[in-house]
Amino acid sequence: MRILLVKPFPPLALSKYLMDFFLHLEPLELEIVAGGIPPEDEVSIMDLSFEREPFEVFKRKLISMKPDIVGYTGFSSQAALVRELAGFAKKHLPSIVNVVGGIHATVVPADYAAEGIDIIVRGEGGSAFKEIVSRFKQGKSLSFGDAVLSPRDPNFVEKAAALPPKYPKVEDIPLARRDLVDRSKYFIVWTSTDEKKLKTIFPRTATIRTSNGCPFNCSFCVVHHIMQGQYLQRKPEDVVDEIAQLTEDHIYFVDDENFINGERMTKIAQLLIDRGIKKKFVSWARSDSIVRDPEVFRIWKKAGLSMVYVGLEAMVGERLEQLNKRTTVEKNRKAVAILRELGITLHASFMLDPDFSDEDFIALQKEVKNVCPAEVTFTVFSPSPGTELWQKHKNNFIKDPYIYYDCMHTILPTRLPIRKFYQRFSDLYGIAFRANPLRLNKIRFPLRELVTVISRGFKYVFILRRLYLEYEPKK
Repeated sequence: MRILLVKPFPPLALSKYLMDFFLHLEPLELEIVAGGIPPEDEVSIMDLSFEREPFEVFKRKLISMKPDIVGYTGFSSQAALVRELAGFAKKHLPSIVNVVGGIHATVVPADYAAEGIDIIVRGEGGSAFKEIVSRFKQGKSLSFGDAVLSPRDPNFVEKAAALPPKYPKVEDIPLARRDLVDRSKYFIVWTSTDEKKLKTIFPRTATIRTSNGCPFNCSFCVVHHIMQGQYLQRKPEDVVDEIAQLTEDHIYFVDDENFINGERMTKIAQLLIDRGIKKKFVSWARSDSIVRDPEVFRIWKKAGLSMVYVGLEAMVGERLEQLNKRTTVEKNRKAVAILRELGITLHASFMLDPDFSDEDFIALQKEVKNVCPAEVTFTVFSPSPGTELWQKHKNNFIKDPYIYYDCMHTILPTRLPIRKFYQRFSDLYGIAFRANPLRLNKIRFPLRELVTVISRGFKYVFILRRLYLEYEPKK
């Protein structure tokens, strides 16, 4: 049988620009789904995020391949687009089966009870899709259990309203089929180096997931809602075996938080060192994980850890408490100091509150300067669809809470006039770009890339500064 797996393009121009400028990661979720499909079946992955005319390219693929099943993934911001793609596919090939999965399908499955969509997968997709393919071949019903739903099921509304299903055992999740995409297209801007000269700051970058879930429950995060408290961890040996097979020298860990289990991460690092696997890594970590186990990060530095993304979110205790971060400003500052002492580049992420005043923005500017040299990025606090906070704020949204849920557009009212809010927001990025590690550490890299970075940086600040126009009434 023939199976087409589709990653939709980002519907918002700002998201597309960020993808082109900062990082463009492989569709790992679809590679994992493909890993569960039997080898005798024809499977293809289509990443529409690269296409200028995505619907036309999608149409040509449908006609040439004539798939039996088309599977789609998607974030909440892409939900409307996924529905449109599924309807488009049905129009051109009425006999196909459209299967939709991803985060939005997990948290708000009822949103996919639309014409053209046959099956909705909640939770982990690799093992579920494997069973769907098996049932398709046997002529059985494709919906089963509480994870794979049919919108035509008489009990669909009740099932869709239930909490997300438990994930399967980590051993049952398929390994990624990385051979199905053009790996030369995927990159991340790499600003961390112990060298003074780089061949490129846009290296080809692979992604890997070593765990699913997080035991914390930050108020803005959807992970604990999706995972229902589960924290699944792959065996260190399995992780290192997969890393050894990657052809890329740069690896991005996409775990929700890599360093919750310091003992496991220490073993992974030691195995990498013992086997002589030389890669450069970037990962996420909480500030309290860094403070609790600095020696883990010391061995990881030896193993090739170059950069750590840390959701500092705020340097104000009251705001951290509101976000339910379960950490402190003191731990944030100590984590910054530890990474600096170890020579690991910090990627600091701060969260802006729509209720920010001028004084709040000024205070954050000072904090940004204090953590540099570092990569610094910013998001806007936005309730995650399907969570309690989303329900709490559902009558306050000023933009579509799905399409504009990119954590750059505010979907809640701002204290400052919206124009001033985005002016202050863009000012923060101006400071962050000037304090970038490449600049402060005087790292040399190709001139053409320097020109690219400068021009894209100015353009991004300009786009962000004018984002307020999207909130003004159309004339």
